[in-house]
Amino acid sequence: MNIKLFQLEPLLKKLLITYLCVLSIGVVVGLIYLYTTTNYSVSGTITRFKGSEQQNIQDDFEIPENYAKPISEMLISTHNHIFGLSFIFLSMGLMFYFNSILNGFWKSFLMIEPFISILTSFGSIWGMRYISNTFVFLAVISALLMYLSFFVMLFILLFELLLKKTKGNL
Repeated sequence: MNIKLFQLEPLLKKLLITYLCVLSIGVVVGLIYLYTTTNYSVSGTITRFKGSEQQNIQDDFEIPENYAKPISEMLISTHNHIFGLSFIFLSMGLMFYFNSILNGFWKSFLMIEPFISILTSFGSIWGMRYISNTFVFLAVISALLMYLSFFVMLFILLFELLLKKTKGNL
């Protein structure tokens, strides 16, 4: 296929731009939620999944601020995120395939890497919850790669859809 995003009909461009904007709002809201629940910190992330340290509780009647996530909540969160993020990155990857700005290794990397990061991020959350706190570092690195891939693809897609012109329209 030799179709490029900047060559699409104006209505199709508008549809894709609108979709990308709404999708971006959803991702940013998710990042805000992540910040409010973890403060983007290693200790906040560990506490989010493993709960507050029991040694901080001085009184038998004191209630911990955070409880360890039960397996049912871990399962539903993992299920929802893997499905949702997979569809997000499938739709972006399909659009990104038709970009004319980036090709070769980096194009392939940005299209495939988020799927690896999804599995790594959520696998490491399980590892952090049930095996060792050190899995938090794998979760952070894979999440950073996933969101970096998202925003790089987003900006390239929006640039091409909004600003790049066909040679006849310069």
